[in-house]
Amino acid sequence: MIDLKQVSKIYSNGAIGLRTTSLHIQKGEFVFVTGSSGSGKSSFLKLIMKEIEPTTGIITINGRNIENLAHRQIPYYRREIGVVFQDFRLLYNKTVFDNVAFAMRVVGARKKQIRYQVPLALALVGLSKKANCFPDELSGGEQQRVAIARAIVNNSPILVADEPTGNLDLSNAWTIMKLLVDINNKGVTVLVASHENDIVTSLNKRILRIQDGTIISDNASNNIGGNFYA
Repeated sequence: MIDLKQVSKIYSNGAIGLRTTSLHIQKGEFVFVTGSSGSGKSSFLKLIMKEIEPTTGIITINGRNIENLAHRQIPYYRREIGVVFQDFRLLYNKTVFDNVAFAMRVVGARKKQIRYQVPLALALVGLSKKANCFPDELSGGEQQRVAIARAIVNNSPILVADEPTGNLDLSNAWTIMKLLVDINNKGVTVLVASHENDIVTSLNKRILRIQDGTIISDNASNNIGGNFYA
């Protein structure tokens, strides 16, 4: 699903985002990316999302070298990756339904398809009854669930979550992580950047630990379809 071969990222100011790295993430894996602020977690995810370009190396997603993508192909590539952010990034003048539908409208989905897919995504995150609410009528945990519904509504095979529990209390954080596990169990490859060590270590999942741009540990193997321990 995701291959990095001798990939590095050095920014123009000399800062190191990622030192030379090679790794493979299988289809259907759930992978935590951990490390302190500035360790390189975000650089790692941005490289996969093609928000930044590698200084060296090759990144292959689903058998495709993303370096070879033409500029016009990048938006189509990004449709294959659902993204969840720490700060939700919802449209506060739109209802929950329209926030989720927005992700479909920008890729040209038909109205009939939107009317079918959005309720399914909201049901999956437990917000069917909140479809007509506005984000400021929801709790922080509910807002993050809207963001997750938006990320999965296009049936993207990869879900990237960048500190999805960073603005939530512990109870809501567990709820979000359980939801991400449920999504992973449906076959979606899930990558989660997180500093919530208690949560990370309570899941039987693969953990990439990054420090100063270097992956210092990787417990790869026997982590596909791992169980949830709460």
